[in-house]
Amino acid sequence: MATPEYRLRQRGITPARTPFTLPPMLQRMADRGKDLLAQDFRGLTTDGAVQGGLYRLEKTGQSLAGVADAARAYLAALNDEQRRLTRFPLADKAWQAWSNVHPFIMRHGLCLADLSGEQRERALALLRASLSASGYQTSRDIMRLNETVLELTGRADEYGEWLYWVSVMGEPSANAPWGWQIDGHHLIVNCLVIGDQMVLTPMFMGSEPVHATTGKYAGAKVFEDEEKKGFVFMGALSAEQRARATIGEKLPFDVMATAFHDNDVMPYQGLRAGDMTKEQRELLERLIGLYTARIRPGHAEIRYAEAKRYLDETWFAWIGRFDDASPFYYRIHNPVLWVEFDHQQGIVFDNDEHTRAHIHTIVRTPNGNDYGKDLLRLHYAQQDHANPNSLHRQGRL
Repeated sequence: MATPEYRLRQRGITPARTPFTLPPMLQRMADRGKDLLAQDFRGLTTDGAVQGGLYRLEKTGQSLAGVADAARAYLAALNDEQRRLTRFPLADKAWQAWSNVHPFIMRHGLCLADLSGEQRERALALLRASLSASGYQTSRDIMRLNETVLELTGRADEYGEWLYWVSVMGEPSANAPWGWQIDGHHLIVNCLVIGDQMVLTPMFMGSEPVHATTGKYAGAKVFEDEEKKGFVFMGALSAEQRARATIGEKLPFDVMATAFHDNDVMPYQGLRAGDMTKEQRELLERLIGLYTARIRPGHAEIRYAEAKRYLDETWFAWIGRFDDASPFYYRIHNPVLWVEFDHQQGIVFDNDEHTRAHIHTIVRTPNGNDYGKDLLRLHYAQQDHANPNSLHRQGRL
C-alpha cells in the first residue's frame, strides 16, 4: 500500500517479539545500552558534575492516590505469571533499559498485546491516571499511528497498537516510593512516585507518520502544536538572535538524549532566555508549557513552575534552516528541564532526508532526577534506618 507522501521502505527484518541476532546498527545500540546499565546513574549534566540542591522532598498537596489505585487494579487483574513478568524491584536496572527502536533489543515487562481486553484497559487506566487528558490523548494517538504503520506494512511483529510493554517497579503505595513504565515504539513514559510527588521522565514521544490519512485511525494526528509553536518562537527572534540560537544546519540522527544516553554531558548552547525580550520569554514559557502539560493536572503546574524558576538560565537551540517547509530541530535546556523536538529521516517510509512526517520528542530532568533518582536519594537519606546519617537514626523523624 502506498502512502500519499512517500513510498514504503522495503526491507526484511527478524521478528520483534523474541530475542534474535541483531543487525550491526542495532547491535551497537544494544551494546551501548549494556554499557549504560553497568554505569552508576548520574543523569544529564552540562560538564560531568551534577548541580546539587535543585530538588527536594516536599508535600505538594496533589494526591496521587488515584495513580496507586490504578496500579493496584492493573496488578489485581493479572495471573501469577503475568504479575511475575510485569513486576520489578524499585532499584532494578529495567528503569533504564527502554528503547524507541521497534525491533526487540531490551524489552521487558508485560506486552499489552498479550493481555485480555479488561487487563489492557486497566493498564491504560494507569497511563491515564498519570497523564493529563491531552497527554493521554497523544499517547493513545501514537499507539494508533503505530497501528497505521502495521496496516501499511503488514509487519505485525514490528508494529501495532498494542506492542507496548508495561512494568511496575516496587509496591504501589501512598508513602513508600514506587513507579511504573511503558516502553515501546515511539512511546516511553517513566513514572516515579514518592508520597504526593511524581517525576515523569524520561518521556519519549514520537511518530511516523504524524498524520494518518487512511485506515482504521484515519485522522489521528500528533505534535502539531509542538511543531508550530517551536517554529513561531524561532520566528519571534530577531535575525541576530536566530543566528545565535542556530547551532548547526545538519539535523541529528535522533534526539540527542534518546535511549542509553542517561549520563551524557550536554553543554548549554544557543540563545539564553536572559537575553530575550519579555514577549519572547512569554512565548518560550508557552512552548515549555506544551511539554509540562502532558502531566496530570496539579502536577503539571508544579513541573511548569519548577522549569520557570530557572527561566533566566534556560537556553534555546535550533538546528536546520528556518523556512516554511524545511525540517528542523529545537532544544530547551535549563538545570531542571531538557526538551528536544526533531524531524527525522524515514524508517517506515523510503526517504533518507529528514522530513516533517517523522517526529521525535523527549523530555528529561537533568542533574540526576530522571526516574526520580535524586528524590529517591533524598528519601533514603532521610528514611533508611541502616544509614547512620539518616534523619531516623539521628532521632529527627
